[in-house]
Amino acid sequence: MASSTAQDSRPLSPPGLPIALDRAASFYGGGRVVTGGSPWGVARIKAAALPQLAALRRAGRHGLTPDTTVGRALARQLLDRGLAHPVAPTRGGPHPVTVVVPAYGRTAELAGCLDALRGLVVIVVDDCSPDPEAVRAIAEAHGARVVRHAVNRGPAAARTTGVALTTTPLVAFVDSDCRPEEGWLDLLVPAFDDPQVAAVAPRIVPDVPYPPMGLLARYEAARSALDLGGEQAVVRPGARVGFVPTATLVVRTHVMSKVTFDEELRLGEDVDFVWRLHDHGLHVRYQPRARVLHTPRLAWREALKRRHEYGTSAAALAERHPGRVAPARPSAWNLLTLGLLTHGRPGAAALSTLTSAALLRRHLSGTPAATELSASVVAQGLLADSMALGLALRREWWPVGLLCLGAAPSSRTARAATAAMLAPVLAEWVARRPPLDPVRWTALRCLDDLAYGTGVTASAWRHRALAPLLPKVGLPFVRRAAARHAKDSRTV
Repeated sequence: MASSTAQDSRPLSPPGLPIALDRAASFYGGGRVVTGGSPWGVARIKAAALPQLAALRRAGRHGLTPDTTVGRALARQLLDRGLAHPVAPTRGGPHPVTVVVPAYGRTAELAGCLDALRGLVVIVVDDCSPDPEAVRAIAEAHGARVVRHAVNRGPAAARTTGVALTTTPLVAFVDSDCRPEEGWLDLLVPAFDDPQVAAVAPRIVPDVPYPPMGLLARYEAARSALDLGGEQAVVRPGARVGFVPTATLVVRTHVMSKVTFDEELRLGEDVDFVWRLHDHGLHVRYQPRARVLHTPRLAWREALKRRHEYGTSAAALAERHPGRVAPARPSAWNLLTLGLLTHGRPGAAALSTLTSAALLRRHLSGTPAATELSASVVAQGLLADSMALGLALRREWWPVGLLCLGAAPSSRTARAATAAMLAPVLAEWVARRPPLDPVRWTALRCLDDLAYGTGVTASAWRHRALAPLLPKVGLPFVRRAAARHAKDSRTV
């Protein structure tokens, strides 16, 4: 991470922008080392910035506004790394936003969407609906402008058509089955006070009755595929929030002249768009204080079909973004340790772990609390890699996962794989306490992952591509060389 001394010529955080540290950030050596961020990393803090960091830690979730050059430089670097987030105030409108609503049929949903958007400038792009007069009548009744595609071109093309008609600094994409809650723009627009921010997404929550009725509705309420949780985040590949759906997304209009939606993608165009914004050095933020209601699919066949369809975008995304769609990214050291544990060799596994920690300690020489930090990083890495491998066995590697479940009674390796698959699901049940018992929760989680995973394998087969199915293993010597190269960049 770059230096935050007053002599730096690097950009500062915007004046008057309050920030708060990310809740998952951890500190070592009296605050001289911080871990976390998006993606996860280790940063050393220069002495000049320690007082500002200490003040941020004391401020907690309320945050504070840096008022010195050093403080604003530190804030810029923490924001860029996802170690801190803006504490943007709510700002009333009117806002310089045009809303683009791609539409294909679903006129009842469209009417509900436009009801929620009353008072805003709205463009409905009818993507060759079979009932164009019904779409037009509903749009005109709500004061929205309507344009129609002569042939169905998909949601990416519909959004591009809407952008071409937009004259405001910001454009909001809202799917026709979404209903933003009151004040959503009051919470999202202030994020653009940071010139680095190109797009901001709200939290998408399923619109189900409370308490939810029916097994699938209860599961959807607890774990919707579009709901990315209640913690603010910077969105980028490899981060905790790796993408945001364009079910609702606010974007700087001028950015769309450089980064547009890929019209060849009928699914996954949102992931591709967000990742290309990142590749242009721009930020995408997730602001869960703003909420948008989404109509979920509550019929089993439709819900599983949709999850399968999400997975079918994997091969096309892997072609456009090599290395980013790998189902797991374990380190070679962790694979060795987990393999030894699986084969009943705890002593050798412990030796492998200690060796890994010792080598990491060596390469963190000169870093405060290097021993404690090394032990923590290795332990967290082992847990994260085992969970990632378990998820891959439930999803992309589902044929192997099913074999492991069947062979678990007679095979130590299969039992270890089964534990890696199911333990995180049960831990999630304990943390979330969904309105489902553990058995049905586990069954539905596995069915959800299986539906997505079959989509991935189907796309890999159609594209004759292995990339969506292959892990990306971190080789220790490559990592060590990269660590030496980046040693000076981990300091703020």
